[in-house]
Amino acid sequence: MKQHKYLKITISLILLIALITAASIFLSYNVLKVRTFSYETDKAVDPVRAVVISDLHEHEFGKDNVKLVEKIREQEPDIILMVGDFVNQDSADSTVAVKLVEQLSKLAPVCYSLGNHEESYMAKTDWNFPTEIEKAGAHFLDKEYVDMDIRGTKLRIGGMFSYAFGADGKDSAAAAPEDVKNFLMDFQDTDRLKIMMAHRPDSFIFGDAASVWDVDLVVSGHDHGGQVVVPFAGGVFGGDQGYFPKYVHGMYEKDRLHLFVSSGLGSANEPLPRVNNLPEVAVWRLKNQLKLDDAKQTCYII
Repeated sequence: MKQHKYLKITISLILLIALITAASIFLSYNVLKVRTFSYETDKAVDPVRAVVISDLHEHEFGKDNVKLVEKIREQEPDIILMVGDFVNQDSADSTVAVKLVEQLSKLAPVCYSLGNHEESYMAKTDWNFPTEIEKAGAHFLDKEYVDMDIRGTKLRIGGMFSYAFGADGKDSAAAAPEDVKNFLMDFQDTDRLKIMMAHRPDSFIFGDAASVWDVDLVVSGHDHGGQVVVPFAGGVFGGDQGYFPKYVHGMYEKDRLHLFVSSGLGSANEPLPRVNNLPEVAVWRLKNQLKLDDAKQTCYII
């Protein structure tokens, strides 16, 4: 009898864990969480609200992402930064990404930078992807930048998928490829607030890149917040950073730059699905201090 009782308890626990996990996976693909951050800079004359999104991976929040667009509209952005991986490497076309850009460009200026999935998609399927994104209304930036004046604040927004260092065994900035060094030297030659869209946080956290290059804020995604988020331990997977990475979600300081890493909106064909990891619409404000404003976190189910 005791064995039968213990068996029932064990089965019940297994079913409960399975149910909780299934619910967490569902929420991790169907709930949008808005998180608000602040960034201190003496270069910002008036507050600027920027929405940062990444890693959609062709996922849709409602038909044509209408619910994602509406949630972004509610944030009243002055600028929208799309930091790569909105298509998948095996996408048949770029319809989801292009339609999203078309809608967002009606809300605010949009800047779009490459992710690793765009790179693979372009090589396999469509080299005209950058042109399609620009025709949809965005600034497509890869080793390029655009200067903007928003609410009296002078911004320089750049995009770069490449690593900001070279393969010399020490990850030295001095060993970076010439095109990367030339771009970064040109990019940093300004009194404007310098924001770099770099899909992989890895591009600036290894070697001495964060101390050599004069970039105020690097905005990244790529690691999906760790894909699987373990309570009290954080995200599990971090690309080049390995397991339980340090730079996986939120705001960080490293040497002379600040780094923001978004947990993203979806995932591709990963070994494990997103778990305990809500899709994120990040809003950061150029104002008085750098901190996570927990009071501004909101969620809603689609």
